Amino acid sequence: MKKGDLKYDAFVSILHEELVPAMGCTEPISLAFVAAKAREVLGCLPDSVEVGGSGSIIKNVKSVIVPHTGGMKGMEAAAAIGIVAGKSDRELEVIADVSETQIKEMHDFLDNVPIKVYHQNSGLVFDIVVKVSKGDSYAVVRAANNHTNIVHIEKDGEIILDLDPAAEGSEQQTDRSLLNMKDIWEFINDVDLDDIRDILEIQIKYNTAIAQEGMEGNWGANIGKTLIKTYGNDVRTRAKAYAAAGSDARMSGCELPVVINSGSGNQGITVTMPVVVYAEELHKTEEEKLRALALANLVSVHIKTPIGVLSAYCGAVSAGAGAGAGVAYLLDKDYDEVCSAVTNAISAISGIVCDGAKASCAMKIVNGIEAGIFGADMHKNGQDFVSGDGIVGTDIEQTIANVGKLGKEGMEGTNEEIIEIMVGGK
Repeated sequence: MKKGDLKYDAFVSILHEELVPAMGCTEPISLAFVAAKAREVLGCLPDSVEVGGSGSIIKNVKSVIVPHTGGMKGMEAAAAIGIVAGKSDRELEVIADVSETQIKEMHDFLDNVPIKVYHQNSGLVFDIVVKVSKGDSYAVVRAANNHTNIVHIEKDGEIILDLDPAAEGSEQQTDRSLLNMKDIWEFINDVDLDDIRDILEIQIKYNTAIAQEGMEGNWGANIGKTLIKTYGNDVRTRAKAYAAAGSDARMSGCELPVVINSGSGNQGITVTMPVVVYAEELHKTEEEKLRALALANLVSVHIKTPIGVLSAYCGAVSAGAGAGAGVAYLLDKDYDEVCSAVTNAISAISGIVCDGAKASCAMKIVNGIEAGIFGADMHKNGQDFVSGDGIVGTDIEQTIANVGKLGKEGMEGTNEEIIEIMVGGK
């Protein structure tokens, strides 16, 4: 695959679109982004706020700590910090720079300004609407289908922007349907690393830093540290522990950025840390590490694309399979062995459900990475899941398509029940 080819350029673009920095869990940060934009359109601090979110947004914002809020969770906190301190031009780093004074102002705002939260039951999986008002003046901003895709802006009856909210994704995004395992494999072996080096190096830097913080600090359920304490310091345990530790910190409001994958910081951490840990253990070159990381990222995106941005299907599964592909590459495995690692992983743990962003995501990450690495070990020992074993298809692409159908269509009812349990207090 050569530079200038359609797929070569598309895969480079996909990596640049996917691997972007984010401060905090991406759903509350998306809400903060929309709220910041609404305040900017209004032109002043509001005296009332209405926040609508689809069920999956409510699910993913409910239980995770929002950075720079003093440990607060929920829709109100995410909206308030965006309104008081957010800079919408920073997108998913909208609240990356918040002063102590602004944190106090945010708490004062919550004490004095009513924020009404409601279920935006539009039929869209990803949907956020924020209305801010000051006296008779108001502004409304809506984002749909992905975290920064604003589809509607309105002020005092004037429609400034109005796009079809039912349109999938964003016009700016490269066609992910071009991805397939054979072309991904060819791309990561042929790519001029200078075309993707910058984003991969930032991903390593940011995600390693938050993983290290998770190992050193006291965050969440301390899954990362518990793994090392319980099972020792071998490379396999470290690969899982450092990824889990990054999630420990991130889900607990750590004010360090991550580089995401498939719209998720946890998935970004999951694909990154096993590759970094194994590359160091195996004394791989910088080039080998970067190619393995590109493989892990693209495999994860490929699996996640047909599932959609939010689902009852846990993203740690697709990211763990991607991590397994990257580790297999570092272990000098060939294309067929990498495909077997991915197939074995996703066929075994595709039943893990997403019940929102919170501390237990770290343990799901552990399971995802273990499945990815063990999937490679299975093939090494002459054992693979084959067509007819549950959702395993006739080849890797059919298996990934089956997973997409399971995650997007098959688990739709599951997602609704999870939301009812979480929000309804069952």
